[in-house]
This record gives sequence, structure tokens and C-alpha cells, in this order.
Amino acid sequence: MSEYEFVAEVWRWNGEAAWHFVTLPHDVTDDIDDSHEGARGGFGSRRVEVTVGSTTWRTSVFPDKNAASYLLPVKQAVRKAEGLDEGALVDIRLRLLVD
Repeated sequence: MSEYEFVAEVWRWNGEAAWHFVTLPHDVTDDIDDSHEGARGGFGSRRVEVTVGSTTWRTSVFPDKNAASYLLPVKQAVRKAEGLDEGALVDIRLRLLVD
């Protein structure tokens, strides 16, 4: 299984929406694209398990053509548990899941 550790900034979709994301670094995106692990889901998504601080959850990363990268949604429960606001730099551990 492929695992990655990186630091990324939390940002808010459209500035006022409730959705928050981090953009995966390009080297991580390239490696995920080259990986044969895990099936692609709808919209080219990939299933992942993510750890931020003491919080671990499963979700999907979604390709974004504008960023030429994958976007990782950071749900409200995680942001609240870890005290994350827009603009926060977070240490992320991401594991690509094999279905």
C-alpha cells in the first residue's frame, strides 16, 4: 500500500462555502496517478485513509484540473477536533486504499 506524509494548507472552496480542502503536493499526485493500487471511483477519485493529528478517517481524493493535483476534503468534524481553520498548515499522513 502506498503511504505519503506531507504538509499542506487548509483552504475554503469559493471563499465562503463550508467545504474545506487541502491540495496534495504534485509529487504525491504523480505517484498516486502512477500507482496501480486502488480502483478509481466516480470523477477519477481515489479512496484514501487520512490521519491529521489524532484523527483518522476514510474519504476520497478528487482530481482537480486547475490545480493539476488531487484535492482532499477536510470535513468539519476533523477541523473541529484538530482546531484547524482556513489557512492552517497541517501535517497529513495519507494511505491509498486498495478495494
